[in-house]
Amino acid sequence: MENILKYYEFSFFKKDESDTFSGNEIAYTELNTTHFLIFERNNETYNLYISRYKGKNEIGLKPPEILEILIEKYDKSIPEHRIAITQYLN
Repeated sequence: MENILKYYEFSFFKKDESDTFSGNEIAYTELNTTHFLIFERNNETYNLYISRYKGKNEIGLKPPEILEILIEKYDKSIPEHRIAITQYLN
């Protein structure tokens, strides 16, 4: 998982303080100035979301304007899971 996070330039994980992700840790990468892909880490499980915020400084501090789950229980060995990221970032 670390390789995926580094390759797609996700931020370091930080605790969510917005109650959007139940206090779990999140990491994000920027699609543009208002849209982001977010990984939520809950123990050893990762969920991938697409979100909209006014800016990256709000991530983890305020609820997003839009939040949609793309993949529950992300598994890098499943091609469809890897494709979901690349369709947004390539």
